[in-house]
Amino acid sequence: MPFGLNRWSARQSFRMQHSLARWCGRFLAGFSLLGMAASAHAQERPLALLGARLIPIHGDPIEQGILLVQGGKIKAIGASNNVVIPPEAERRDLTGKTLMPGLVDTHSHIGLATSGSNERSGPLNPEMRALDAVDIRDPALQRARAGGITTVNIMPGSGSLIGGQTIYLKLRQGRTIDDLLLRTPTGRIAGGLKMANGTNPQGDPPFPGTRAKAAALVREKFVAAQVYREKLAKAGSDADKAPARDLALESLVEVLAADRVVHHHTHRHDDIMTVLRLQKEFGFRVVLHHVSEGYKVAQEIAAANVPCSVIVVDSPGGKLEARDMDWKTAGVLERAGVLVGFHTDDPVTDSRLFLRSAALAVRSGMTRDGSLRAVTSAGARMLDLNDQVGTLEAGKDADFLVLSGDPLSVYTHVEETWIEGVRVFDRSDPKDALLATGGRGAGNPRAASLCCFGNGGDQ
Repeated sequence: MPFGLNRWSARQSFRMQHSLARWCGRFLAGFSLLGMAASAHAQERPLALLGARLIPIHGDPIEQGILLVQGGKIKAIGASNNVVIPPEAERRDLTGKTLMPGLVDTHSHIGLATSGSNERSGPLNPEMRALDAVDIRDPALQRARAGGITTVNIMPGSGSLIGGQTIYLKLRQGRTIDDLLLRTPTGRIAGGLKMANGTNPQGDPPFPGTRAKAAALVREKFVAAQVYREKLAKAGSDADKAPARDLALESLVEVLAADRVVHHHTHRHDDIMTVLRLQKEFGFRVVLHHVSEGYKVAQEIAAANVPCSVIVVDSPGGKLEARDMDWKTAGVLERAGVLVGFHTDDPVTDSRLFLRSAALAVRSGMTRDGSLRAVTSAGARMLDLNDQVGTLEAGKDADFLVLSGDPLSVYTHVEETWIEGVRVFDRSDPKDALLATGGRGAGNPRAASLCCFGNGGDQ
């Protein structure tokens, strides 16, 4: 090889190594917090946030209030003359800012980009778990924090009648999904069951070709679950008499026992009524998702006492069954007495724009208070997490946002996102600002294999 080419190769190699080293350094700086141990959540020194306008959700706003947090929990909240600040507390003056609870997204697909969210091998997949498919190092989770989302229901897609088990996560900093899990009071990993009807789960056999066949397949599966439940009850503690373990039917038995909530994708008014019939027949708890034509059957939904998770910002020119979608849906449902929440369906609506849904709903007739509940406490109730999150109250998790202004203003930015007393997003930090605004590097999923994800150097 000629000497000149050798020298060129050496120079290019040096440049590539130098560039890669700089890139890894920048990348690692952006992800350094992900190596934090869970113990970092429980900060011992109290933190007092002073002077901001507080929107607790469960009560009236508090002007120039105080939020006191410690050990990952809210210790006190109130007007400046009603909260005693411990002398050892760290104080932060947030005069001119707005504080509100962390946002609860009841329907998202963040973390599933590389795994896929639709299983098309069959129409009924209640044994599948989103737990086994979510990549928490996906930058979509970081963008969700940039949008103020602190709690999220990550779901399989709507390409199957029963898509699988959903997972409720707290978007803490963590190295694996175990660091983000939420659990029920019984210790089970918290999550619901994703179901769908309409055109999405239709197809060639074994998928249904019509709406009638779709409902029939679902009914057959729930009847099988009822039989399985009876066999388990008759066997009692005698393992020899118990039926062979069936992961699919186990999941549906949890649904029949009201231990697992059904999160049901549905758009058209006739599809909504089909879900309500199934719910009445089998007695499961259900949250209706999307409900593009919910305003057409609002009274029926209210009479069934079924909550609705509404998508306000949907992709234009989408499926035909959503052609009658209307921003007024949330307001119509609210006036009918339905518990209304919002969701992103990310990537359909970008998680960073979640608060925009509340603003658009108000513009179309929903009350301001109702819209703010829809992105916080209403979603918490739908996920059975209202004793932990959704409002700023003493004893609840210290999940909150620092906003530059009113939450419904298009000019307002999420400046900071806090989960359990730990700041997980800071817009004043350039690497976090990149996640909020986008640009080169914002979509990088992780460092190259010769670099490290956390601080330990052994990942």
